[in-house]
Amino acid sequence: MGRQPALLLAVVLVFCGAMVARLAWLQLLHGAENRARADENRIRLMARNPIRGRLLDRHGQVLATSRLTYNLYIQPREVSDAQWPALRDRLVAVMGVPAAQLEARRRSGANAEGFRIALASGLKPEQVLRFREQASGLAGAEVDVDILRSYPHGRLAAHVLGYTSGITEEEYAQLEAKGYRILDRVGRSGVEKQYEAHLRGEWGGQQVEVNAAGQVQRILGEKPAKAGKDLRLTLDLALQQAAERALDGVRKGAIVALDPQTGAIRALASRPTFDPNVFSPAPSTSQWSALNAPTAPLLNRAFQGFPPASTFKIVTTVAGLESGRYTAGSKVMTMNSFCYAGLCYGDHGAHGAIGFPLALAVSSNTFYYQVGLKVGPDELFKAARRMGYGQVTGIELKEEETPGLLGDQAWKREVLGEAWTPVDTITSAIGQGALQVTPIQMARLYAAVANGGWLVTPHLVERPTERIWIGLKPATLQVLRDGLRQVVTNGTATLLNDPSLPPVAGKTGTGEDPPRPDHAWFGGYAPAGKPTLVIIAFGENSGGYGGTVAAPMVKALMTTWFRGSLPSPSPRS
Repeated sequence: MGRQPALLLAVVLVFCGAMVARLAWLQLLHGAENRARADENRIRLMARNPIRGRLLDRHGQVLATSRLTYNLYIQPREVSDAQWPALRDRLVAVMGVPAAQLEARRRSGANAEGFRIALASGLKPEQVLRFREQASGLAGAEVDVDILRSYPHGRLAAHVLGYTSGITEEEYAQLEAKGYRILDRVGRSGVEKQYEAHLRGEWGGQQVEVNAAGQVQRILGEKPAKAGKDLRLTLDLALQQAAERALDGVRKGAIVALDPQTGAIRALASRPTFDPNVFSPAPSTSQWSALNAPTAPLLNRAFQGFPPASTFKIVTTVAGLESGRYTAGSKVMTMNSFCYAGLCYGDHGAHGAIGFPLALAVSSNTFYYQVGLKVGPDELFKAARRMGYGQVTGIELKEEETPGLLGDQAWKREVLGEAWTPVDTITSAIGQGALQVTPIQMARLYAAVANGGWLVTPHLVERPTERIWIGLKPATLQVLRDGLRQVVTNGTATLLNDPSLPPVAGKTGTGEDPPRPDHAWFGGYAPAGKPTLVIIAFGENSGGYGGTVAAPMVKALMTTWFRGSLPSPSPRS
């Protein structure tokens, strides 16, 4: 009997010792860790997206903005695999979201970090209301606001504005230090990408205390999200709309319009195009297939090289006059067919002995065959580089711009392993052969003629830009201006000789691309005496001629731009 109290005391002491040891283990050795775990269960961080800065046209019209949407999420750390089926069925009943979608989103959104998973996006107001009413029975799920990019004009200027999409895990590893989050969105192309740092803003959030059901009890702290900055572009909404409509007449092509004095781009459009809204939040499988079709709707054709055809005769004119081989008054005999070294090259008309202005006006091939042979390929390509060909223009979207191609003697020897021949000189002189010029480069060239010999830097946002003096002789500039004006008054683009427009100057071009249909070009400016707008229109494999396909596009833009700028006719007495 005497041993029982001692045994009982020993058992009590063992249990008390175990409890003390366990408390010491929990509170002394792992107290900080356990307190953090308790706070994780009690305190939740709710991130707040920054509102991305708007994109505006030069007059302040909205081209890109942001819109609010409601999404359904689950917190994976609060919903085990065993608890998920019951929660899924409740969500199907309350929200009306298909079970298959919930399952697929949960699987695809799983991540090692335990970030919340989006189960449904773009919820309707009635869905949000039903969730709020039933929230106590949907522990582990939540409805929260998301901010998506919105382009109110749809496809308009899509290649300029670009689009945004969610960052990948690999990108997150690199961008986390810059304040990005796993659910962040970044600019993928166009201005959205180039001015990402300006537009994105900074994340904010709330620290809230929740109860066991996940309901917010009180706000412990708040950091407001910092909105991104608006960005005003040089684009003119009305002119951009006119460019988009004009391109509806071709399957593929591009239009560039800019201020010849400053290089400010007033319109830039490409076909085929796309709606950047499909990337908010993400394109469907069918939409993604369409975006990657062989016609390449994501490709900005204003920055891609194509044979310049007869528009290159401006360069050949510069080569002839600046080399000293010809003067402003020189004349060359034209004919229906020009034969050289045993080969004959046709023309679309014989005009007798003519000078440079008329040769530009009627786009005489035999005239420029002979000029090219006399000046030689070195002078020809020297003039092309002087006018900005074969190099990028300096526009902000530098990752999307290509330098085109000047297939000179060195290029042919290095790439094709062949020697240069007179045939190469003849074809290059009229803009065929191994020549590729981008519409934005061509706009820069016409601007140099229009502004008196300055290569401007095309730009989409007003900023200090470089103007390069190319030093053309006054006589050369005068010949070019006279010739480009005659193209419209009595040459290949009389469609633009319209009294409703100011005097227009320019040049047509029809580029061969066998076995496909021809390309069509027109480059020009107005008013001819004091230009304020340069326009390049291009139809890729459009068939037809520059004067019948591209010139009408230019006319549509000029009609929009100069509407109301001409004096009204005087009333008859």
